[in-house]
Amino acid sequence: MTVRTADRTTSRGVLFVHSAPSALCPHIEWAVGGLLGVPTNPTWSPQPAQSGTYRAELSWSGVAGSAAAIASALRGWNHLRFEVTEEPTASTEGARYSFTPDLGVFHAVVGMHGDIMIPEDRLKAAVVKAALGETTLVNEVDKLLGKPWDDELETFRHAGEGAPVRWLHQVV
Repeated sequence: MTVRTADRTTSRGVLFVHSAPSALCPHIEWAVGGLLGVPTNPTWSPQPAQSGTYRAELSWSGVAGSAAAIASALRGWNHLRFEVTEEPTASTEGARYSFTPDLGVFHAVVGMHGDIMIPEDRLKAAVVKAALGETTLVNEVDKLLGKPWDDELETFRHAGEGAPVRWLHQVV
């Protein structure tokens, strides 16, 4: 279950598990370790924002596209809140994935300066929806930028301030 791509560009990123029930923690470690090809052993700490759950941060290094594979593997677990980021490389854009049980997965392409890059067709669709009165343009742009996910995850992020980050490196 190792990530394979035609382009063997190495990238790195961070997995933030904001809340997971204790029974799910070893499964997360196994899934992420399998995808990256290295064992993971993050330090789990209680998540004060939600009783009975745990949080961890894991910095990783692997082939470009690993963030997408991690997000895909974890998104099916409904009692989990997480974010995974991937830094851009010389040949690939970066990525940000956020997941909450209520909202599902948010994905954004991230440019080399850390800005979310919104494709033209998605902006056009937002303008059309607003013009038809289905929503407001502000609401649609907020969704394109991931604001609903940020709003829901903010409490969990602050509860984890000062938590240790564990670095993982994979030799490619």
